[in-house]
Amino acid sequence: MTIARSTSPMTALRPVIRRVDQGDLSWALAEGWKDFKEKRGELIVLALIYPIVGLLVAAITFNDRLLPMFFPLVAGMSILGPAVASGFYELARRRESGLESSWRHFLDPLRGRSRTPLAFLTAGLAALFLGWLIVASLVYAATIGVDRPAGISEFLSQLFTSPEGWTMIAVGNGAGFAFAVATLTLTLVSFPMVVDKPVDAATAIMTSIRAVTENPKAAASWGLRVAGLLFLGCLPMFVGLAVVLPVLGYATWHLYTRLVER
Repeated sequence: MTIARSTSPMTALRPVIRRVDQGDLSWALAEGWKDFKEKRGELIVLALIYPIVGLLVAAITFNDRLLPMFFPLVAGMSILGPAVASGFYELARRRESGLESSWRHFLDPLRGRSRTPLAFLTAGLAALFLGWLIVASLVYAATIGVDRPAGISEFLSQLFTSPEGWTMIAVGNGAGFAFAVATLTLTLVSFPMVVDKPVDAATAIMTSIRAVTENPKAAASWGLRVAGLLFLGCLPMFVGLAVVLPVLGYATWHLYTRLVER
């Protein structure tokens, strides 16, 4: 790992950002897996909340009226992931410090000094999630049209056998990529940072933006790894997310410790 300190005169007032490489990303994931193996017996029930939510989304949207929103809702769940993972950041922090880290501490960030900045950050993610759903709905209306499909077979036929459907796929994926980049940039270190130290949400967000802009290749690679793991976690009826989400939560904490000088 190569450390690069900012030369700005504001350095003393801002956290120092380190440069990280692919080795650091692999190390963070490996540490996340170690944390998961250490705590999986206590947290598997908490981790199952996410796949249950995914199944509920599927059940709700698998009707004629809401079917087109199924993919945007499932894909958009990743936007809210950093907020859901805050408890895992706290557990990783406590384990790193040699403190007790049982499931009882999962909600500690909501009861301590982190509560207010976490609320602001979560509200921002909720707004981003809502914005993504609005954009996805507009893309659907502008391509396939406002009429809802009669069923799954008709929807899939419209999607994959018509120029409008392929246009929707292309434009929708482009919009989704933009929202994914925004989420990664704003949250890569902001959520673990407010769990770690007494900083406000604005400082944490600015630090996250700096971490991404000073490590663009590593941040892009991390985003691809996260997307790939989330995709694999969704394949067996979302059940895999019970493993993927806590591993990514722990791993993100460890990546934060490499990115930001504490």
